[in-house]
Amino acid sequence: MANQPPPQAKPASTRAPQKQASMATYKRELRKQIKKRAAEPEINFLNITAMLDMMTIILVFLLKSMSAQSASLPKSQDLTMPNSLLTTEASQEGLAVLVSKSSIVVDDAEVCKVPADATHGVEAKYKRSGPNDLFIQPLAAQLQQWRERDRQIRLATGKDANASEAILIVDKDTPYRLLVEVLFTLGQSEFAKFHLMVMQAPKK
Repeated sequence: MANQPPPQAKPASTRAPQKQASMATYKRELRKQIKKRAAEPEINFLNITAMLDMMTIILVFLLKSMSAQSASLPKSQDLTMPNSLLTTEASQEGLAVLVSKSSIVVDDAEVCKVPADATHGVEAKYKRSGPNDLFIQPLAAQLQQWRERDRQIRLATGKDANASEAILIVDKDTPYRLLVEVLFTLGQSEFAKFHLMVMQAPKK
């Protein structure tokens, strides 16, 4: 029997056996990586509801401020208010309509001239249908603009929006015809309540 070389021993493997990760561990690590690499979302939209609420508050504040403004009374020989014996407080609400010896002014804007002889009212060119008409067209146009703003204020503040109020600042020598024309035009422009501003007489 021939001599055979002894079998050589095989070297042992130096690599450790790998452990397989479980499915739960894999999912957990995947979630960590997704969360780590995720970017913060950009806000690319506007909240319309909040903006509308803000604009409504600002609008109500501005309208309320406009309605609370007191009428400025010019001191001149063109306007002398009559005296009164009443002791009650004057109303602060309403549109100031100023009728002097020379003009009619609404909200600090002159709407038409008053003739030197106003016993027949304003001139026919300001009337709707001739000299006998009581409706003053430029006065009505100015009143209707203010009336629309006052309607919005009354709706926002919970007041009756069906009619507005006016404060008449009239010269003491104003003819009756001119006063009637102004009152008629106010009534046609949905002004249902009037206040006549007078000077309080000195107490004796």
